[in-house]
Amino acid sequence: MTTGRDAPAAHPIDPLLARRWSPRSFTAAPLPPGALETLLEAARWAASSNNQQPWHLVVARRDAEPDAFEKLVGVLSPNNQSWARNAAVLMLSVARSHNAANGNPLRHAWHDTGAAMAQMALQAASMGLQAHQMAGYDAAAARTAFGIPEGFDPVAAIAIGEPGPPEALPEALAQRETAPRQRRPIEEFAFLGGWKG
Repeated sequence: MTTGRDAPAAHPIDPLLARRWSPRSFTAAPLPPGALETLLEAARWAASSNNQQPWHLVVARRDAEPDAFEKLVGVLSPNNQSWARNAAVLMLSVARSHNAANGNPLRHAWHDTGAAMAQMALQAASMGLQAHQMAGYDAAAARTAFGIPEGFDPVAAIAIGEPGPPEALPEALAQRETAPRQRRPIEEFAFLGGWKG
């Protein structure tokens, strides 16, 4: 199944990887029954350094937790607020920064949290949904709004839902929504035999 937004990969990759992207246009449809649980299960089984599983999620469904949803919208940057409020679900990924057993710092907590969110994004794409992960939010405001304690770091905001038509967005965002997908060539980030940057 192709979406018209599949990545123009330079080498063969699994179609699911090509299909995953980060839309800004979402329909008003809630997630299908059981979909949220499936997405969270996908995150649950991500690889984790020393099996610490440092990821946590604040989850707000637009239809079921409207107050929390509006609080999450409120910590987003104005640009992200303009489109993310239409998603079925907003989330905030949070990384535990210390080992629960001995209190030592978890140097890979953000890496592992990112891996879990990537796994969830791929699961979303496999279900005809998409996830858009955002750096554009106020982490301090999110910590206050949701009572996130010290030792836990807000990492990213995430919008999840059924992709909508680009024309539902303001013109500038609609242009970004339909622009060709691009990535740096492999040679710019993969150095065979040693660092060449």
